[in-house]
Amino acid sequence: MNQMEGMTRAQIDKAENKDFALGTGPKRPRDAATLILLDRQGGELRVLLGRRSRKHAFMPGRFVFPGGRTDPADSRVPVSRGLHPDEQAKLIGKHSRATISRARAIALSAIRETYEEAGLLIGHRADFSARQEGWQAFCEHGVEPGLDALRFVARAITPPGRIRRYDTRFLAAWRDDVAVVLPEGGPTQELEELCWLPIDEARAAEVPTITRTVLGDLQARLAIDPELTPGGEVPFYYLRHNRFHRDIL
Repeated sequence: MNQMEGMTRAQIDKAENKDFALGTGPKRPRDAATLILLDRQGGELRVLLGRRSRKHAFMPGRFVFPGGRTDPADSRVPVSRGLHPDEQAKLIGKHSRATISRARAIALSAIRETYEEAGLLIGHRADFSARQEGWQAFCEHGVEPGLDALRFVARAITPPGRIRRYDTRFLAAWRDDVAVVLPEGGPTQELEELCWLPIDEARAAEVPTITRTVLGDLQARLAIDPELTPGGEVPFYYLRHNRFHRDIL
């Protein structure tokens, strides 16, 4: 059985009692996106993780992927290449409230957060101009963000009873898609100890339960689809009737 599938809310609360502040909080989860950067150089797949400050209220001290809340304004940022049609369809979904604009904002927020937290600019070398907040480094370094390399690999909704709840889409890209690496890192400094770890080591690290679960799913997919073909199956984790479920999108 997958690690989170079938767990009760009480089991999840116990496993994550150091990661989330409990409380009434917002009832509706907010859109969020996170990016799993993969490095296949040297014959061993590695992923980029960074440790969150222990002062944070949300997942303090945990190793996580770059990511954060989606800003709807990101949907208006120009891109060199859009999402692959199959990936866009997966992000929109058959029975969701998502739109093309919302899917685009989610994808671009993953790219922006990767810059802000890790100092990595994903896209293609080109003259670029954008007025939206958070994109000036792309303008200064001549990188036009690109969505064509992104793959939607998982989705998870934070269970009720947390002060912060997110509807998080996990996207993956390759290290080769990074156009510029800023030596000083990202401006927010939210992630400490950035490191590239083999997937098995990453799963054994001090990571949240959902991160370990998603890494296991991704490892299984890469074993049969090493290039991450567009439109692949996407596991979706959510709590219903006091038990965690895993659907395939």
